[in-house]
Amino acid sequence: MTLPELGQKLREARKAQHLTQQELAAPLRMSRATISGIENGTVGEIGVRKLMAVATALGLELQLAPRRSRPTLQQLREERRAINNAAQGAIGGARGRGV
Repeated sequence: MTLPELGQKLREARKAQHLTQQELAAPLRMSRATISGIENGTVGEIGVRKLMAVATALGLELQLAPRRSRPTLQQLREERRAINNAAQGAIGGARGRGV
């Protein structure tokens, strides 16, 4: 998960609890700008303790998981071909039924 993705999850959790950035920041002794930077993935440096504090305040926890490997170019091409073939088959089947 990237920092912007993590920030998005934190923003969603904050909004689900109807908290403003300031309301989240104050009890954590952080600035609203820090919360904003975390949520936007633009914070220059953020310690893991701060991330854990924000997550805990929102009822979340940070977990480590094995990194998912990115697909190769060949895998992406094969996936696209499969999608295109399925779409063409659906169009052809619809024409055969007079749709």
